[in-house]
Formats: sequence, C-alpha cells, structure tokens
Amino acid sequence: MNITECDREPIHLSGAIQPDGCLLIVRPDSLTVAGAAGDVPALLGRSWHDGQALGDLAGQDVADAIAGASGGRLQIGHEAQLACDVMAVRAGDYWLVQFERSDGPQPALDVLGWMDEVGTQFEKAGGLAELCQRAADAFSALTGYDRVMIYRFLDDDSGVVVAETVRGGGEGFRNHHFPASDIPQQARALYVRNRVRVIADVHYEPQPIQPAALRGIDLSDVELRSVSPIHIQYLKNMGVGASASVSIVRDGLLWGLVACHNRTPRALGMTQRRSAQLLAGGLARQVAAKEEAERYRDRIRVHAEEDTLYSRLTGDKALFPLLVASSDSLRRMFDADSFAVIHGSQLFCTDLCPEEAIVREIADWARMRGPAPYQTHELPKAFPAVAAAAERASGLLSITLSTRIPTVLLWFRAEEQQIVEWAGNPHKAEGLAPGEALTPRASFVAWREILRGKARPWSAAEVEGAHRLIAKLYDIRQNRRIRDLAESLTVAAADKDRLLEQKDTLIKEVNHRVQNSIQLVIAFLALQARDASDATVKTSLEEAQRRLSAVALVHRRLYADDNVESINLSRYLYELLDDLRLSMGPEWSDLLTADLAPVMIAADNAVNVGLILVELVINAQKYAYAGAPGPVSVVLEQHRARFRLIVADRGKGRNGNRQGFGSRMLNAMVKRLSGTIEDDDNQPGLRVIFSAPIAPLSEGPVPANGPGDPMADGTD
Repeated sequence: MNITECDREPIHLSGAIQPDGCLLIVRPDSLTVAGAAGDVPALLGRSWHDGQALGDLAGQDVADAIAGASGGRLQIGHEAQLACDVMAVRAGDYWLVQFERSDGPQPALDVLGWMDEVGTQFEKAGGLAELCQRAADAFSALTGYDRVMIYRFLDDDSGVVVAETVRGGGEGFRNHHFPASDIPQQARALYVRNRVRVIADVHYEPQPIQPAALRGIDLSDVELRSVSPIHIQYLKNMGVGASASVSIVRDGLLWGLVACHNRTPRALGMTQRRSAQLLAGGLARQVAAKEEAERYRDRIRVHAEEDTLYSRLTGDKALFPLLVASSDSLRRMFDADSFAVIHGSQLFCTDLCPEEAIVREIADWARMRGPAPYQTHELPKAFPAVAAAAERASGLLSITLSTRIPTVLLWFRAEEQQIVEWAGNPHKAEGLAPGEALTPRASFVAWREILRGKARPWSAAEVEGAHRLIAKLYDIRQNRRIRDLAESLTVAAADKDRLLEQKDTLIKEVNHRVQNSIQLVIAFLALQARDASDATVKTSLEEAQRRLSAVALVHRRLYADDNVESINLSRYLYELLDDLRLSMGPEWSDLLTADLAPVMIAADNAVNVGLILVELVINAQKYAYAGAPGPVSVVLEQHRARFRLIVADRGKGRNGNRQGFGSRMLNAMVKRLSGTIEDDDNQPGLRVIFSAPIAPLSEGPVPANGPGDPMADGTD
C-alpha cells in the first residue's frame, strides 16, 4: 500500500465538529432544525429537537438572515442576544449554521487601521524573502501563536519554510523542507476552498452530529469541522498544543500556507480569522507582484544581451564562424557556465565545457529532442550516459538547426550541490505493509540530504529567448544563402515556390480528404439517426454526429496554421472560438467571450486542448441553457509550468452525474495530457477548470525521419 492512501481519506466527511462551538443543520424550505452537533444548550440556552423552528432556537434575526440569503455562504456576524458569532454555509439540501461564543467583534476602525499599516509594510518589502518575513511577523502579532511559519509549496508538491517568527526561544523550522505526503491532495483542495482553519486544542473530543444518519454530510466549508485523527497525531508528534493555518492563494492556486503553532491550547475568534484571511489575500497579491517583478527583470536582462548579440551576428561570414566569434555573448545571454557549437565535424567549446567526446555525445542526443529548444536542469537524470560529466554539465539548453549538415548550439550549467534540510527523513515509511494502519510520521529531527546532478533551472525568459534566437539564426543563415545565391536568385526562387506549392497542395489534399471522410461519416450517422426507431439509439447517433463535427472543426483550425510543430495556444483557441460562434449561430456571437494568455504548446497537445474546449462549450450550450443562448466565458492562464483552461457559464449548474460518451472522451483527453479537470460552483452556473503541464516542446514525439527543418534542402 502506498502512502498516498492519505490522499483518499474523506477528511471533509468527518461527521463531527470541534467543541469550540455548536452546529445546527437546518432545512432551507421550512427553516426547521434537522440535526445538530456540539453543546447546543450551553451556547443557545435551550435544547433542540427535530423539526424545531430555527427562530425559536437561535432567534428570529438568524432565521431571517438565512431566509434572505442569495448565495451559498452567509456571514451573519455577532448576535448580542446569544453572545455568539454566527455564520452559515449551504451543503447540499441543508444550511449548516455555526455558533461560537464571543464577547463581540473588535471595532472595525482598529482592524482596518492595523490592516492598512501592515499592507503598507508589505508594499515596502524589497523582495520575496523580506515580504515573507514581514508577513510572518504580522501573523504572529495577529494570532499570538508561539511559532508562525510562511510555508511555500514547490513544483514537486513538497514545501519549504521560507520565513518564521518564534516566540520564547522555541524550536524553529526556517529553511526546513517537508515532504509532499505531509499534506494530502484532498487537504490542499480544502485549503483553497476554506482559507482559515483552527485547531484550538489538539486534545479535544470530537462532537458528533446527531442524528447519526446525517454524519455523512459535507463539512468542507464548516470552520469548526473536526479534523483527521492522523493530522491530530501529526501535531502531537511535533509537540503542538494548538494550530492555525491560513491559505496563501495566488490566482486561484495554492501558493503556500501561513502555519501557526502554539505549545498550549489557543483559539482564534471569528474576527481574527477574517482578519487573517484578508491579510493573506493582501500577501498573495504582493507575492504575485514580487514574482512578476523578478520575471520582468529576467526578461530585461535577456533582451539586453539579445540586442548586443544580434548586432554581432552580421556580416558575410558563414554561420559557424559567426557563432564562434559571438560565443561570449551567447554564453552571457542565457547565464550559462559554458557554451559549445557543433557544425558537422567542426566543434568549438568555451572554457569549463565537458570533454569534447562527451559534448559530441550530448549534441547527438539533443538533436533527437527535435528542432525546438530543449532544456533541463537535471541532465544526468534525463541522459544517464553522461552522468560522469555532471560536475560541468548538469544543466543543458540546446538549439538544433537541422539541415543536411546539422548545427547544434549547447549551453551548459555546472552542478550545484544542494544540501536540503528536511524536518525528518522524507524517504522513511513511504509504503505500508498490507493491513498496516496509516499513521503520521513521528520524527521531525533535522535530516540532511545532498542533492547532486542538478543545476540552476532555466527561467521562462531564457527559454523564450532561445525560441527567438533560433528564429534569428534561421533568418541570418537564410539571408546569407540569399546573398551567396544572388546570381541564380530567379531560378532558386522559382524552385522554392514550386516546392512550397507542392507542399501546400499536398497538405490541402490530405486535409480535404480527411474533412471529406469525416463529412461522409457524419452524413451516414444522420441517415442512421433519421431511420432509427429506438430513441436511445437515435440520441447516441446524434451525439456521435456532434462529436465528429467538433473533431472536424479542431482539425480544420489546426491545419490552417503554418507551424505544425508548436502552437501559440491562445491564438489557436481564439480562432477556434470564432469558428464555434459561427457554428452555434449569430445569437451566440456576443455571448461566447474569451480572455486567453499566450502559451506556447506542442501541436499534438493543442489538438487535445482544442477538443476539450469544444466539448466544454458544447456541454455549456447543451446543459447550462438547454440549447438556448447564454453567456459562456473562456479563460486561459499560465502558472509556472502549467496552464489552466476555464470554461464558465451562468446557467443551471451541474445536474446529476453525466457519464456519457462525451464525458469518457473528455476524461481520456485530460489523462493523455497528464492533466486534471474539476467542477466548481459559479454561483450561479458551472465553472469547469482544466489544468495540465506545459510540456517542453522538445519533449514531444520525434518524427521517424529525424527533426524537420524548413531549410533541409540547403547546405552550409
């Protein structure tokens, strides 16, 4: 059994709450009580019974507030008559009304004044590290906890403590790493949904929901929800008496956590929790600003080196001598430790390159990655045959100019040994014996691990610069060839035009035949549907027609692009949506809207993304508005090494659990892209979020005949 059994624990269905308040389960139509948890008489002054009017038990003000609620979450606030803070959330067929003992809210002026002061301190932070430390100090002042950590998630889902404030000389975890298994996936999803969670006393006794038949109700949005016993034991193993965690959510994704620990029991009132949530929102915005500033500075650096380089890559020299003469600028442009260029049997290496034989071996391997730039910061892992050269070549960025005599440019980064200090051994107890109970790890003693075979990762700005460089080099080589062949330009141009015409004709013919074949199948299905007497068969045939029409639309739009290796996904989807508007009718022209960020993606993957988009739009048209026109928005975002495609409507929302052919096809395409897809309440309507990694273009399948090149008929 793998430790990912943690990921399947239904922590949102705990069936109980913590004893810091009480919970009423209320029928929305009649506003009568169906169940409860916690010490209701102690907080509300009377016992409850099934069918009791909410107004009689909790006061008419609470009942009126819920009766007039328009959303799924209601912050009722402080009820002086009950001396309680009250909030309510909708869960399926019930309202869940939460009560907590309170002396009253803190004056808004005090809270807002303090928040404004802290926000100003965040803005003044000189960088991400200073921002996180200021945030740790602010949350320490707000919560009063002994230890406050700013915990950032890494790309492999592990986490690292990037800032910390400790009171009273307690144990610190700054710069300690925690394995991904410490926070299961379903817990991360709840962190985005429910931004503040508090355990006032790890030794609390859970208060079960009564009656027992209601213990399966979804408590995801209940702040008093009883937490997993495994997590409680985890905290006890750390010597923690109370904890609080506040989500740092950037652009809808979990960037990190504010983790607060106290040696003794300590509660956080509703006002403190709301303040913490607002403070975390301000922190997330500043994190986004600081990270974007870092990326901007990196882009400026790369562009500055480009300007210097391109001024030197001129003249009548052949390409190889030009590259050799510009080797220092090429190395600085990508902040590499060494640079090499191979043209046929010719090889040039700067200082600190690996041995020549190894450079040639790496170049041969890089050529097979395809014509697009290839990058890795773990070359020994990707290409174990050259692991012996890891000290000088743990990072590789390569460009292949594929011709009859190939030219390969190689940038190397030296190994940077990393000493990672883990809070406990991350490799211990990764699996369980059959029948063994799942338990949290017990040791948090610092455990050091030396990571080898890794270099500094190549930034997105550097990879983008490599794409621009390869286009520039093609231009330079093509211009030189034009000068060399000036005397026979007319003949060469005619030959080139003829070859291009033949290529275009072939592509158009293949595309035409594919389209004709699809249309024949669609027509055949239409005939079958018309003659079918069984309603189920008729519906299935009509559904198949729509799917094939979507495939034809995606195919036609993709092959309208000149570049068949990589695709600007935003441009591709914009054009695909234009075609969809035409096919859906003029009444949809202003209702189908898009906001798409530029993302470069392999053409093969673009086909699947296009099919997923068409399927989601068709579903919105079909289910959200029953075929009638209605607003549908499409958003494309990039976050680190992933992209998100969001299709949202304002219709009826999810109705039932549809698992037809379209759903199976959609799930298959999502799996093919190693992605995830999930539904979210758009209040009203449905918001479908598809997320997948942006695989490096060079990691796609390599053609059987080797990398293609628009100038493969030339010589150099």
